Amino acid sequence: MSTRRIPHWADVVLVPLTSVLLAFALSAVVIWAIGEDPWEATVLMVQGALGSSYGWGFTLYYATNFLFTGLAVAVAFQAKLFNIGGEGQATMGGLGVALVLLYLPWPHWSLALLGASLGAAAFGAAWAAIPGYLQVRRGSHIVITTIMFNFIAAALLNYLLVSVMRPAGSMDPASARFPAELRLPRIHEMLEVFGIPFSRATPANITLLVGLLACVAVWWMLWRTRLGYQIRTFGQSEPAAQYAGISPLRVTMYVMLISGGLAGMMAINNVMGEANRLLMNAVEGAGFIGIAVALMGRNHPFGVLLAALLFGFLYQGGAELALWTNIPRDLIVVIQALVILFTGALDNMVRIPIARAFAMVGARR
Repeated sequence: MSTRRIPHWADVVLVPLTSVLLAFALSAVVIWAIGEDPWEATVLMVQGALGSSYGWGFTLYYATNFLFTGLAVAVAFQAKLFNIGGEGQATMGGLGVALVLLYLPWPHWSLALLGASLGAAAFGAAWAAIPGYLQVRRGSHIVITTIMFNFIAAALLNYLLVSVMRPAGSMDPASARFPAELRLPRIHEMLEVFGIPFSRATPANITLLVGLLACVAVWWMLWRTRLGYQIRTFGQSEPAAQYAGISPLRVTMYVMLISGGLAGMMAINNVMGEANRLLMNAVEGAGFIGIAVALMGRNHPFGVLLAALLFGFLYQGGAELALWTNIPRDLIVVIQALVILFTGALDNMVRIPIARAFAMVGARR
């Protein structure tokens, strides 16, 4: 059954939404099987993640991380490049943030934010460019090389934090703290200007606005520029793109530079905005969650934004479940896996019935 009869809005919204509902329904069965009430668990998750400004703050903080890594994967997917190295690229982005803030003088946080953004994007892009070049010039598959570079980045950061960047006398494998005047404004400080009360105990900060700007910039680049057209053409058919004069090396390198830069910019949120220093394992798996976010968002920036909010909700709601019920925190990983399963591997199981339904409606008309 062809899926061409599905309208674009249904492909972007209806198919992922149906997949998520199926994943949640199966998750409810799992919760019931371990002896808990699925409805009470759902209510607790919603209240914990969305029922207060405290919950919203953490949901938006996690969503910001997933927005950057989801956009990174989505850009690569547009060229049919499976960049699963977001974890390592975000790790190197954190190193770029730390070097810029520790070793360069900044008179104000706004200028420091610009410098940190450039540093994070540059380090992430450089880390992603190597696998891209190896695939084009040496035939090394980008999936394998990006996986390997995740571990190389983790090992490199481990060495730097333990042997080079750790302050004298400190036993903590972390860099020195950034100057206090470079602390990014939190969401509650921004909303206070408009008289809107918000919890002061959350790490959500101005990086959320940077992520939204990145979302708009990616949309404009992909659908309003010549480079975006070349990227999408290359992803649809590499032979046709070459026949049209589009260089595979050029497109691959541009895509990996942009993808790695976006993944690296995730570090602004957790390194500069939350921890105020570079920590070991600061990425915390957000690079891999970005794959699920891009799949669920259909590689469209707006869809990635919605999917990032959903996974932010799952993270914060799952923390509330683990705190107030006997449901283990690992169950949230199961729910995430089910969402990935239905939006990825079982996509046609949802898409084909929807396509048939639209075909029937069209035939009646």
